[in-house]
Formats: sequence, structure tokens, C-alpha cells
Amino acid sequence: MVNRNQSSGDDDFPYSLYCIVDNEEGLPMTPDQQDALLIIDVQNDFCPGGALAVPAGDEVVSIINNISPKFQTIVLTQDWHPAGHASFATTHNADPFSTTTLHYGEQTLWPDHCVQGSDGANFHSQLKSDSAALVIRKGMHPGIDSYSAFFENDQTTSTGLSGYLRHLGIKRVFCAGLAFDYCVRFTAEDAVKENFETVVIEDACRAIDMDGSTNAATESFAKIGVTLVQSTSL
Repeated sequence: MVNRNQSSGDDDFPYSLYCIVDNEEGLPMTPDQQDALLIIDVQNDFCPGGALAVPAGDEVVSIINNISPKFQTIVLTQDWHPAGHASFATTHNADPFSTTTLHYGEQTLWPDHCVQGSDGANFHSQLKSDSAALVIRKGMHPGIDSYSAFFENDQTTSTGLSGYLRHLGIKRVFCAGLAFDYCVRFTAEDAVKENFETVVIEDACRAIDMDGSTNAATESFAKIGVTLVQSTSL
């Protein structure tokens, strides 16, 4: 099981099966019918002024809006926690960003955020989402947090996204959104585990960058063969 609060160790992935890939030269990477864009958690609570704001998180909106028309298949993810969720610091009378142990391992305790039906859980008002074919709501189980669009943090409870993408014949996924070092990272890692070629659009993400989490994400991507690109490459 991957600890969702630490960088992945060498035993977590069969690294030898994947090539280490980058696209620093900005080589063209044109999406086709076998590609899907995963727009991760571009919600009010993760944007400036929100309960768990990612620095400059709203800057991803215009970039995502520009690249979305290039994709035939678009999936949105939405953090959608019930009140009193096990990942909330208030649930444990603890300090935000401290940790506790839940039944699946160590869990960071976050400020209350993306509570079901709240304005903070809504997508950013300027995000163009009409072309999305599917919205994956995650973190709905009261006792399990969910960073990845594919699996909740117990690494057992599936969102059903893999089956949906395979049914459509998707071979490659492009990840964008918030936050680079948490929900984007773990979505990309699980996409690799699910045997999708995986690309992260770096300038269409922003990071929390807590305790070296951005570097940990970048190192993990290099180990497992996640391609990092700029939106101008699409």
C-alpha cells in the first residue's frame, strides 16, 4: 500500500516496466481519440480565498480552458466530503496539517474543505466544464480520504474510472489541476498502475509544496515514467 503522505519507495512500483520520459524540449504531443484529459479538483476551496487554498491555484483555470477543446474525452474530479470527514482536523480536535493513523495508514488532517453542497466544493466559476463527459466525486466515504481519481487512499476502494476509460478505448491520460503534489500526483501514479500511459501538464497544475511534497512528486514521476509537458506542447 502506498502511504499517501510520503514519497513512493522502490517496492511500490515495477519501475523496470516503464521508461523515464520527459518533454523538456516541448515536442508536439497532439491528443487523439485514445487520449483523455483528467481535470483534477479545480474547486473553490482549492483556489485563493478557499478553505484549503493552493497558492495561485486559480491560475490553472485559463490554461485548462485553452487545452480542453483539444480533447474528445474529458473527466472532472471533485472532492466531495461529508461533514465530519475523517480527514478533517476538526473531527479529531487536532491542528490542521497534523497527522493521525486511520485504518489504512497515516493520514494528514486538513482544514474542513469541499464539504458536500457547499460553495467551496463547487468548481471554479470560470472553469469551462460543459464538455466533460463524467464527473468523479471522491472522498465521499466518511472514513476514507481520496486523493487519486482512480482509488481512495485505502488503495482498495475504486472510483470506477479505470473501467470507464477502458470502455472508451483510452490508452493515455493527461492530468491537470490541483494540487500537483497531492491529488494530481496520486492520480498520475495510479494511472500508471492501471497501465495507462500518463502525462502531467505541468503548467496547468499548482502545488501546495508542504514538507518537500513538490520534489517528492517530481521524483516519483521520473521513477515511474510519467511524462511532464507544458500546455504549449499540445
